[in-house]
Amino acid sequence: MNARKFIAVNSREALKMVRMELGEDAVILSNRKVGNNVEIVAMGGAELSKLSEMRPSEPISGIEKGKPPVLTQQVLNQAAALGAKVLDANTKREITPVKKEVVAAVPLPEQAGIMSEIKTMQSMMQEQLACMAWSDMQHRDPKRSSLMREMINVGFSPALSRQLLEKMPADADKVWVQKLLAHNIRVAKPNEDVVTRGGVYALVGPTGVGKTTTTAKLAARAVVRYGADKVALITTDSYRIGAHEQLKIYGKILGVAVHAVRDTEDLKLTLSGLKHKHLVLIDTMGVGQRDSRVAGQAEMFNAAGVQRLLLLNATSAGSTLDDVVRMYHGSGVVGCIPTKLDEAVTLGTVLDVVLRHKLVMHYIASGQRVPEDLHEVNLDYLLHRAFKVTASPTPFAMQELEFPAFMAGLGAAPMMRAEHAA
Repeated sequence: MNARKFIAVNSREALKMVRMELGEDAVILSNRKVGNNVEIVAMGGAELSKLSEMRPSEPISGIEKGKPPVLTQQVLNQAAALGAKVLDANTKREITPVKKEVVAAVPLPEQAGIMSEIKTMQSMMQEQLACMAWSDMQHRDPKRSSLMREMINVGFSPALSRQLLEKMPADADKVWVQKLLAHNIRVAKPNEDVVTRGGVYALVGPTGVGKTTTTAKLAARAVVRYGADKVALITTDSYRIGAHEQLKIYGKILGVAVHAVRDTEDLKLTLSGLKHKHLVLIDTMGVGQRDSRVAGQAEMFNAAGVQRLLLLNATSAGSTLDDVVRMYHGSGVVGCIPTKLDEAVTLGTVLDVVLRHKLVMHYIASGQRVPEDLHEVNLDYLLHRAFKVTASPTPFAMQELEFPAFMAGLGAAPMMRAEHAA
């Protein structure tokens, strides 16, 4: 093996040297402090792959001293591999071995064990180096490191936090971060407002996200502005007990007619009779994002020309919201409405998902009251609340000493690759 030694002022610079010389697939064998510098011993990925090709040499079987060789197929193949000719004892003619399909060599158990240990060591060393790199960052750029930790603690993803702070100027602060977020989060313009524009909209999302209540809140806004005779409600929820009755109660309070539909043809027929309405809102059945009925629901609305508003539960975890958007998103989704903001401890997570998926926010919902708890989007308020520190510390908040290890395990490598490319 051809291992090489690299020495630099810190682990980040040493790692850059390794990747520049040996490539992205380099294997880290060791690292240590040498005075004020860092020493890394590494080798190229190609060197590692040679280990799997090493096989112990074997003698040609069947040949014993003083005895003619047993002309088995194995002997013939071995002789051919050595470039030797085998002659028949009687005819003196050359015997040609039968060619067989070449099978790739399989590493011996000892070699497989070595390979596994090296890969484990490589993973551990890279994680340790990444941890050291983040520790260096905390010392060299404490403001950026502190802001990143704060963003993660209030619910923003490491990926988005890293992407934003890589563009951060030296004199920037949290206000700069909030302005950058506000610039990138999309909010519906007055002429894009669903109540103002009118049309047919279905409110979709998983069970318990608040679709029926939000439908009633939007209908109430439209009734105040255009009158009850210009608004209609439809429900497609024939599964949930009392779903139709709940919407009928809201419709009775608002003076708005409520219709129930079962399938695509029923929906088309109902909508054809409501063309004179300014706004038609469709309350849908709550379906988990991984339920096969999500696709069927989207097909029905696409076939009937119905646009959709996706409701996002602000109390859900980021990975769950990401999954919801992936499964429910499509060409017919014109925007989203974050709900349950009154129950969410932090708003960073839902704002992060809205920004990364480039969703347009139309309203925010923060309670059960109709129509009081539906509000127009105020980004300054949302971002101020998102970064508001809770009065009592939470066990889920990351502390300064825990930050390097956390970032080393969650996306430190992509940042290092980006820096190397720059």
